[in-house]
Amino acid sequence: MRIVIVDDHPVVRNGLKQTIALETDLDVIGSAASCEEGLKEIEAKNPDLVVVDLKMPDGSGLELVQRCKKMNLSCYFLVLTAHGSPHEITQALSLKVGGYILKESLPEEIIEAIRRVGKGRRYFDPEVMESAIKGREESPLQRLTARELEVLDAVSAGLSNSAIAGKLHISEKTVKKHISNLLAKLEVEDRIQAALLGFSEGMGKERPEITF
Repeated sequence: MRIVIVDDHPVVRNGLKQTIALETDLDVIGSAASCEEGLKEIEAKNPDLVVVDLKMPDGSGLELVQRCKKMNLSCYFLVLTAHGSPHEITQALSLKVGGYILKESLPEEIIEAIRRVGKGRRYFDPEVMESAIKGREESPLQRLTARELEVLDAVSAGLSNSAIAGKLHISEKTVKKHISNLLAKLEVEDRIQAALLGFSEGMGKERPEITF
């Protein structure tokens, strides 16, 4: 199985390479420290599996997954991260990633996840799934006002700020203010993550796909 690792921490990359090197059926053919570098490696190497971190200097690992899927790249994705917030887990599920495992997992658990996901199966860390279930008990959307929900629905549908302003009969400045507020309430970094969260909650059905 041919693998590319995308993680901004050199200790994690090197440690994972050493762990995988002990397995005769697994081969790390490339690695990268950012989303942009990762995309180039994936395009150039055409791996079977990409092991990707969530937090990187130039964006979220889930953004990288989304871009690869839009380009119809055929590799599977395994998220390897230091934490598993309900929001990020929900976003990962909405993108149909093959697996989600914590960096604190034992080496044999990570290898098992790699093998399963690389064969097109699913692997989600039990602790991650428990966190996801708890996160669903109270939807983060309950924190938003009625107007912020309308804006999030439009963002999830892929509408631009000007389009949202026209649809809701408000100014673009007001749209930007609502987006800033809802990003803070949802504890996400940008409108792409907000859109993925909204879409996973059934919002944004005005258009079949999220586009930006």
